Amino acid sequence: MLQTSTIKFLKELKKNNNKPWFDANREKYEEAKKDFGQFIQSVIDKQAKKDPSVKELKAKDCMFRINRDIRFSKDKSPYKTNFGASINRGGKKSIFAGYYFHCEPGESFSGGGIWMPMPPELKKVRQEIDYNFDEFKKIIQSKKFQSAFGELYRGDDISLSKIPQGFEKNNPAAGYLKLKSFIAMKKISEADLSSHNLEKITLTTFDALQPLVEFINKALEE
Repeated sequence: MLQTSTIKFLKELKKNNNKPWFDANREKYEEAKKDFGQFIQSVIDKQAKKDPSVKELKAKDCMFRINRDIRFSKDKSPYKTNFGASINRGGKKSIFAGYYFHCEPGESFSGGGIWMPMPPELKKVRQEIDYNFDEFKKIIQSKKFQSAFGELYRGDDISLSKIPQGFEKNNPAAGYLKLKSFIAMKKISEADLSSHNLEKITLTTFDALQPLVEFINKALEE
């Protein structure tokens, strides 16, 4: 579970997204960051019992900075209004698929996969789906996966309008080969953020996601 003070801090930051307020409340930020880090480390340690690839990870290697990169953004708000952690083999900058936890009151979720891989990695994942579509379907159509996520995320923001070059238009996997990211997400309510069930909920979604993570990473290793 996360402390209610952590959730309160993020809510207040959303209303006061400016440097003077942040500097005046830096102590609250440090406490919230520490609380989130402790939660993530506990999740890593427990998930590592099922997925040894994340065994050596530390929370600090998975957590994203609170500062936004505003160089090319019209929105000049200096801070993110969430805490996020990408639990991937090698840490948050790794090319490998992994697990993700997003803490943002009203917009929280757990899940993961691989987000916007570079062209060489994306090509490998698409080829793996093409070559082993039956295995891929078995993973995303399993009761465990569908109970947790329903489906892979297939929004227009991560999907091509046409099947990529090198694949036939009538390929049975066409709907998935068009994707530029392969992710699944489960919403987490604000009440769950501060409940004793939060860790269990998170680990249940990670458990459901693990076969997909392993499928993707097998492609990237080849």
